[in-house]
Amino acid sequence: MGHVMDGALDKKYQRLQDDLRAMGSVLVAFSAGVDSTLLLKVASDVLGDRVLGVTGVSDSLPEEEKNEAGDLARWMGARHRYIDTEEIHNAQYMENNPRRCYHCRNELYTQMKQVVQQEGAAFICEGSIVDDVDDFRPGMLAIREHEVRSPLKDAGFTKADVRTLSEHLSLPNADKPSLACLSSRFPYGDHITVEALNQVGQAEAFIRTLGIKQFRVRHHKNLARIEVDPHDLPTIIDYHDDIVSHLKTLGYTYITLDLEGYRAGAMNEVLKKREPAITEPLLSIQQMDSN
Repeated sequence: MGHVMDGALDKKYQRLQDDLRAMGSVLVAFSAGVDSTLLLKVASDVLGDRVLGVTGVSDSLPEEEKNEAGDLARWMGARHRYIDTEEIHNAQYMENNPRRCYHCRNELYTQMKQVVQQEGAAFICEGSIVDDVDDFRPGMLAIREHEVRSPLKDAGFTKADVRTLSEHLSLPNADKPSLACLSSRFPYGDHITVEALNQVGQAEAFIRTLGIKQFRVRHHKNLARIEVDPHDLPTIIDYHDDIVSHLKTLGYTYITLDLEGYRAGAMNEVLKKREPAITEPLLSIQQMDSN
């Protein structure tokens, strides 16, 4: 076991276990991120073989994340399955409007409902936490429409809680940086293509070989905008020739470094200025879910 938990977190942990136990059998939408890993681990501990982790696979999922999902599931002894999702064949998803994440989640949960029927499971669960309520997350609409449960959020888990409990349970990815699908690298309104998704994926895979963990390569057509944490700026500068050379072989003409640094949801910044009619209704639904 890792870090000792305080009383408040222990109560949340007990609530999480009790809620999962009451569900009886579940599918867990498993992305290999720290949140869904903790959820699958606790669900597996509580429910055993009555749990199945399900990972949706498409061109928007980096190959290393797909592989890590399988490795983590095996490590924790949880049942696991990959399913193919078809969001890239949905024109509304590929046109990349601010509701893009809704179409992705709607596809995932639609496919998972077919697995529910095969498994005879009672519920679908996913790994949202209370921190997610304050960001622009259209996927919350799909969670609501498909009646997907969010046990971590319901039990009051913050990101700090997730990491502390993950360390306590000795999960190997307790300190894993936050990730998002590759489509989140595109400005809203820029059409997404499979080729561009692969381009971004290869660019990020190269930068990851430099030992940088928390970063994004934002795709602006022929320009790559790199966001890293401030402490990683020297590494980018030291390897700038290699980065420029490699990203140009991938098809980028210009490679830039964002001096504001990495920030989650950077592509949502423009929505707060120009799209209140889109973001406000979605945020109000998320806030209703958190009450």
